[in-house]
Parts: sequence; C-alpha cells; structure tokens
Amino acid sequence: MNTKLVESLAQVVQSLTPEERELFNQKVMSLDEIEERPFYETATTEEWIKAFREWAESHRSKNSPMLSDEAISRESMYGDRG
Repeated sequence: MNTKLVESLAQVVQSLTPEERELFNQKVMSLDEIEERPFYETATTEEWIKAFREWAESHRSKNSPMLSDEAISRESMYGDRG
C-alpha cells in the first residue's frame, strides 16, 4: 500500500470546502458505480473482441470430428420441408 499517497490524499480532502468535499464524494461514488456495472456496459470494442475470441477458443476441441457436406446440407436438415 502506498501510505504516502494515502496521507497526501487525506490532507487534500481535509482542506476541501464543504462544497468541494460533496463533489469529491459524488465522484468517488460514481467510480464505485462504474466498477459494479456489468462487462457489456463498460467494455471497449477491443475488450469485446478479445473476450469473444477467448470464448470461441474455449469451445474448440482438437478431437471433434468434422461434419461432412452431407451432414450440413439443407436437405439433411430440413428433409421434405426445405
């Protein structure tokens, strides 16, 4: 823990006017709200891409058999309905 930083911050907070202290408290509370928000509300585009790729890779299995063209053809999926 950075005790010097905490001590300096405490001194600054003590020197604030009541209005400044209220604004400071509002800012601190808004930081807490940001931390509590879910990933999908706060993630950047790059974070979404990274998370999606990690998710996709986690489902890849080296031992999974490949499906044949017949297995994924429209006729085999829908039969007489398609």
